Amino acid sequence: MNIYLTPAMALIAGILILFFPRVLNFIVAVYLILVGILGFWMK
Repeated sequence: MNIYLTPAMALIAGILILFFPRVLNFIVAVYLILVGILGFWMK
């Protein structure tokens, strides 16, 4: 299940950036925070 999480998050972020370019910084920040939290949680 976790194998598909990162590509799914990247796909959703890409689609949102495509339609709403102003939220790019917010999406990138949230994405990096989530990846960091998941990275610590998985170890």
